[in-house]
Amino acid sequence: MSELAPASTTDVMVEARDLVKVFRTRRGGEVRAVDGLSFSCHAGEIFGLLGPNGAGKTTTLRILATILTPTSGSAILAGYNTKTDAGKVREQIGFLATETGLYDRFTARETIRFFGRINRLSDAEIARRTGEIFSMLELTKLADRRVGTFSTGEKQKLSLARSIIHDPPVLILDEPTFGLDVMAARAVVESIKLFREQGRTILISTHIMRIAEKLCDRIGILYDGKLRALGTLTELEDTYAAADMEEVFFSVVGS
Repeated sequence: MSELAPASTTDVMVEARDLVKVFRTRRGGEVRAVDGLSFSCHAGEIFGLLGPNGAGKTTTLRILATILTPTSGSAILAGYNTKTDAGKVREQIGFLATETGLYDRFTARETIRFFGRINRLSDAEIARRTGEIFSMLELTKLADRRVGTFSTGEKQKLSLARSIIHDPPVLILDEPTFGLDVMAARAVVESIKLFREQGRTILISTHIMRIAEKLCDRIGILYDGKLRALGTLTELEDTYAAADMEEVFFSVVGS
């Protein structure tokens, strides 16, 4: 299959086409984690990949974030090919993994400074962006506390802050409410809504039906590495004559 050409003249910010990822097992077998996956995500949209653990969500997002290379297929983010322009792709995205990747001995402010410098921002830019982001995410009072004293929810908000320090147009968020209690999850959801209001394109994965319902403009249901259904919540409910996302999901996967 031919490579995708940059699509910077359209409003498509993320495009995956026929993505396949095969992992080799120790016994010489194969696990097809992603199997012919195609979808697009438009500017200013929250697009959700919904599916159970093992569906291929994390693998897909890691491919899009250039952490993994697909076995076949291709993807474009913000006009750049993830295979041939990986460095450019990384400049355009903020990636949030399920592991926070934070250093307990750093303060919140030191954390953001560290990641700002990784992204080649000047100290003045880092200071300005830190003030803006901490105010937006209500982290200002925690700025000079060590991360090791943070709650799980506070760490997740700091991880979100870290992911946008370089002001990327695209955010890739893998299970952003993973392991959070109800209050912390609500705070993260509200933060993601703020990011959309800023015009960012957001791709999230989740296995929580309610999160998909509350956040996503469109939802793709991923199961066994394949995209089984795609549409807005209303479209999916109408198509499957379902009252909510849970009913849609089980209609799609046949359980």
